Amino acid sequence: MKFGIFQVSRKGGREKNEDRMGYCYTRDAVLFALADGMGGHPEGEMAAQIALQTLASLFQVSAKPRIADPLVFLREGVMAAHHQLLAYAKERNLSDTPRTTVVACIVQSGAAYWVHCGDSRLYLVREGALFARTRDHSYSELQEALGKAVEGKVNRNVLFTCLGSPGRPMIDTQGPIALQIRDRILLCSDGLWGVLDDGFITTQLTGRPLPDTVPDLVESALRAGGPKSDNVTVLALEWEGEDDPVESVEHLSTRSLHESAFATTIQQQMLEQMERREALDDAEIERAVEEINETIRRAQKKG
Repeated sequence: MKFGIFQVSRKGGREKNEDRMGYCYTRDAVLFALADGMGGHPEGEMAAQIALQTLASLFQVSAKPRIADPLVFLREGVMAAHHQLLAYAKERNLSDTPRTTVVACIVQSGAAYWVHCGDSRLYLVREGALFARTRDHSYSELQEALGKAVEGKVNRNVLFTCLGSPGRPMIDTQGPIALQIRDRILLCSDGLWGVLDDGFITTQLTGRPLPDTVPDLVESALRAGGPKSDNVTVLALEWEGEDDPVESVEHLSTRSLHESAFATTIQQQMLEQMERREALDDAEIERAVEEINETIRRAQKKG
């Protein structure tokens, strides 16, 4: 596989940035994911990180070097993340469960598969046009999808599902979608689409290299949001095809990887985030890592 990928996360006017993102890949498959920890509940940043870490851990176990059934993997992976959050809250006797949205995509064999829960979005742009987009699990988007007029002022942030909630989360999947050369897939938090419309995002995502396009999109959202802007996080991939083994500065080829090789940015993000949490001592950090890695052992037992 050959693809370009670029990611940016910027803190807006919020007290802290609870968005998390990352990607991992083998020779024949790539998983990229984004989660937005929910305010109003404890430890949103940890909820987002646990969601990503769970998906990455399961991907490492399952991608040998391909995922046998990407849609099943994505559904089960997101549900596993949900249960990890419930276990995390129970272990610490939290009065409320950490919660997060999530959107994730697998690309393999020239096709894309994706999953989402909440209002973090995926956009697929092809030849300058919006080819596909996820639909938020929000009351405002539900009314629009049903063709009902939205009366009065509706808070777009009110979701009817997320990971970590007491009830079973709603999980939507789509794929396979055959990719064409130069297709671009963008994952983002609501800090982007909440202030920039789909037309603007599509136009800006077309033409220029991702290292130019993605930072400009994020800066546009921060400016549009003003002093109270939400955090803005974007992870974008440009598909370059299956067979070209040549790497460039802007594009990565996986063809030279060994069949059992695995690379990720997600575990490192978790360690860096934990190091910034001064309230955690070494034992607590080890306990958190162990809880998340238990997902790997369960997956291995199933296999």
